[in-house]
Amino acid sequence: MANLAVAILFASLGAVATAQKASAPAAEMPAYQGSYPSYASPPVAEMPAYQGSYPSHISSPAASPSYTFPAATPAPSQPSMAAPTASPPSPTPSPSPGRRRRLRVGFYRRSCPRAEKIVREAVRNATSKNPGLGAGIIRMHFHDCFVQGCDASVLLDPTAANPQPEKLSPPNFPSLRGFEVIDAAKEALEKVCPGRVSCADIIAFAARDASFFLSRARINFRMPAGRLDGRVSLSSEALDFLPPPFFNLSQLVDNFKAKNLDEDDLVVLSGAHTIGVSHCSSFTDRLPPNPSDMNPAFATLLQSKCPVSPNFTNDPTVVQDIVTPNRLDTRYYTNVLKRNVLFTSDAALLSSWRTARKVVENALIPRRWESKFARAMVKMAAIELKTAANGEIRKMCRVVNN
Repeated sequence: MANLAVAILFASLGAVATAQKASAPAAEMPAYQGSYPSYASPPVAEMPAYQGSYPSHISSPAASPSYTFPAATPAPSQPSMAAPTASPPSPTPSPSPGRRRRLRVGFYRRSCPRAEKIVREAVRNATSKNPGLGAGIIRMHFHDCFVQGCDASVLLDPTAANPQPEKLSPPNFPSLRGFEVIDAAKEALEKVCPGRVSCADIIAFAARDASFFLSRARINFRMPAGRLDGRVSLSSEALDFLPPPFFNLSQLVDNFKAKNLDEDDLVVLSGAHTIGVSHCSSFTDRLPPNPSDMNPAFATLLQSKCPVSPNFTNDPTVVQDIVTPNRLDTRYYTNVLKRNVLFTSDAALLSSWRTARKVVENALIPRRWESKFARAMVKMAAIELKTAANGEIRKMCRVVNN
């Protein structure tokens, strides 16, 4: 029956893919100044603490596989359309292509044996009270790695020298959540292992653990560690490198390709849109009277929750998945097929036969997406790693070391 369902859906999607051609990227696109999606939901009724066994990666593995990733040079930034700010620091030169940073599972086994358990506890405590914080942490990992690489640059607070860091950029402010969870983990780690665990590794561990708890242990993987924290954080770069919700498929593919991620990674990581919430301003361009392929019933529901013209003071949030909003599962792909998704970037996955097929497979084949999501998270966590030349282990995650 599953094969028959796949065949039927493939046939229908073939017609869709033929009819819908992904539009080519615009020659020049000004930096997006509107609101980006927010995946961190407001506090909800307390969720019972997870009662099952904890992931195997928390205990010391018998063998510690190592991973060597290139410290890639970031793609050149497009000129930012944002207003100039007061003399932000110049970006630290990227290391030469030949230099590499080595990540490995169990990196802190000797230097800080309790590191991963401490992070896990901070995430468990947060997500048991508010699952939306888990959604925010997963999103934070994505937003960190796509800008300056996986270096915790998204955590840096504004300073007199740099009043506009990444966290104040429109893609992150005011929607990005989970900073207090990272702070709690770092504070606990500094008491046990001062100066040992980087904030970049804390984000990566926390995103893995949030995935574990929100998926009810269906997503369970080991996260290699050994990242260093960056010293540069610019609002303009978040606008340059984070894909906005109105991107079409070709723009999304190019955006991911610039970070050494492929089309499959794009489809798989988009599945994180099954949790959390989004501001109305991120998708009202798809609501009537604007033309859209959104399910009319879903559009009507959204219109009942969103103002016609949302603004900074009146921009409500709605859940991304109306069926299982606090569970990291494959419902997103069913929603894509039913056209019950919020963003142009979500609907775009049906505009090509290749990506539409991946959507169907993730929706129908048990456990496929969970295993792919784990691999994609590890792959993403190795983007543009810092080296000793341009990285450090911060004492506090919100400020660089003196």
